[in-house]
Amino acid sequence: MDSKEKCNLYPELPVKKSDDNQGSPPPPYESPESESSDDVVLPIPVEGMALVIKAADFAARRHRFQKRKDHKGTPYINHPLGVAYILTNEANIYDPVTLAAAILHDTVEDTKTTIDEINSLFGPEVAHIVDECTDDKSLPKDVRKKLQIETAASHSFKAKLIHLADKLYNIRDLSRNVPQGWDTRRIKNYYKWCREVVNQIRGTNETLEKALDKIFDEKC
Repeated sequence: MDSKEKCNLYPELPVKKSDDNQGSPPPPYESPESESSDDVVLPIPVEGMALVIKAADFAARRHRFQKRKDHKGTPYINHPLGVAYILTNEANIYDPVTLAAAILHDTVEDTKTTIDEINSLFGPEVAHIVDECTDDKSLPKDVRKKLQIETAASHSFKAKLIHLADKLYNIRDLSRNVPQGWDTRRIKNYYKWCREVVNQIRGTNETLEKALDKIFDEKC
């Protein structure tokens, strides 16, 4: 059997099996050769890198006591970092504002962070995108889900990118870490709802949409 298997969350990333070369140091990183100049990835400017790292530090602090709803109790910070990973490694999005907003996208919805605080620390554009990605927790869950479908098309391009990456991360995660208490019907309804949201923002990023559609076709 092949010594490597694909990670469900990041299909392009091979991961070693747990019993393969335990204790061995990881091989040195080697950047893949580009087939053309169009494939060359330009580095994020220093200021942009600082913004992304600041966002990661802030999100890690605000989500530090939170866990995902799966049976493993996965640290919640894995999710926003995973969304940013999908944007960079699959959608080739390197805009620092988009990445910072992706990392921060659940801080207002799921912690005591405010939009004013995000605006003060990260600027108005990041704050606006985070606001677009934030559900109003004072509303019933079914109303919030309906509003996501109804409002997604009116959101900014950068917010739409985050919506796509967020949904992709979540449905991949669902295939390996089912939230506690979810039965088959609820899982299927979640896939259908995600597809409805994605249908409102098609044309945003072909790569992410194809990855989502592949899963929708299998699960819906």
